[in-house]
Amino acid sequence: MKTFKIEGGHQLKGAIQPQGAKNEALQILCAVILSPEKITIHNIPDIIDVNKLIVLLGKLGVKVEKLAKGSYSFQADEINLEYLETEAFKVDGRGLRGSIMIVGPLLARFGKGYIPKPGGDKIGRRRLDTHFEGFIKLGANFRYNREDHFYGVEAKELKGTYMLLDEASVTGTANIVMAAVLATGTTTIYNAACEPYLQQLCKMLNRMGAKISGIGSNMLTIEGVNSLGGTEHTMLPDMIEIGSWIGLAAMTKSELTIKNVSWDDLGVIPNVFRKLGITIERKGDDIFIPAHSDGYEIQNYIDGSILTISDAPWPGFTPDLLSIILVVATQARGSVLIHQKMFESRLFFVDKLIDMGAKIILCDPHRASVIGHDFKSSLKATTMTSPDIRAGVSLLIAALSAKGTSTIHNIEQIDRGYENIDDRLRAIGAKIERVEL
Repeated sequence: MKTFKIEGGHQLKGAIQPQGAKNEALQILCAVILSPEKITIHNIPDIIDVNKLIVLLGKLGVKVEKLAKGSYSFQADEINLEYLETEAFKVDGRGLRGSIMIVGPLLARFGKGYIPKPGGDKIGRRRLDTHFEGFIKLGANFRYNREDHFYGVEAKELKGTYMLLDEASVTGTANIVMAAVLATGTTTIYNAACEPYLQQLCKMLNRMGAKISGIGSNMLTIEGVNSLGGTEHTMLPDMIEIGSWIGLAAMTKSELTIKNVSWDDLGVIPNVFRKLGITIERKGDDIFIPAHSDGYEIQNYIDGSILTISDAPWPGFTPDLLSIILVVATQARGSVLIHQKMFESRLFFVDKLIDMGAKIILCDPHRASVIGHDFKSSLKATTMTSPDIRAGVSLLIAALSAKGTSTIHNIEQIDRGYENIDDRLRAIGAKIERVEL
């Protein structure tokens, strides 16, 4: 088992470059199945989840060539559909939640798509209904084998239609869009997700010859085309990693510069951190965080009531950063209510923070009240286990701010979403060591 040992309590200093966006990569990589022509993609993060998907595509028959660090070409001109019905595929597909997004492209181009129930974070139920209801509305037949949790959709022809999604699912919207681009006729998707990563997917598909309008809104209109061509695409920087570095700078009272963040795609993220009292300066396309020597103070609402920070579909605040916000609040001046609406198990990691001395009341699976220490009392080092990607990084940030040496087990969860995180943290002064136990 791989483990981090972290000596906390040190100020960091320097610049850090965010990796390519994990959540964008999982969508974009699946889209290469839609065309037999070569597609080149840059700024792909070197992380477990993305690398697993690249291996899966290779086993499916996609020709994968690594051109340089973070740059690959893909050509899906000889897809092996027989692989989809093998035991090996059931194992490979089950280990990665992002594998669900190969179904839409396979259905669109080959008339059938299969997937085992995907794995991923243990953060509560994550329904797939939106995906399959969309495929059914496009004309696909759905089947589900309960014994081995295997899903399948098949269609001789997909036909455009109007659909109102039951939730603004990002992966669900992406999957349905990828199915609809090759359908006959026009598809309208209302209550569509509109995250920057979904916008990136739609723009890439349009460069390949798709006809998608309404990009960036919650209503997408897709005129089906007969085929798609090749293209070149560059990933956005990962907004979740950018938020993680903002939180790290605040908790360790460090002066950090986060390089090339694509400010225009960050939405409300900078302002939510500012509500916690964190100074965020824009310098070109960089974020500069000065050392918060005197701490940071949570803003109340204008009527004096306690601040609530909650997640919501874009352009609301992303749920992936609520764990970071919660940790940062443990050393703020003031109190805040964290309301995690979308996943019922994502706040359960707070027991580890309470063990470290944080003042947190877990009201229920969705809400936690945090009373900040204002750095008058440091968090105490402890031994922890990472339950999922975002909680794992939140615990890592807590450990870097704590006095003493902390141990974090199950760091494979962190490696699923953060590229060479220990090397990059050491480069800005962190005392962190990766060990095998």
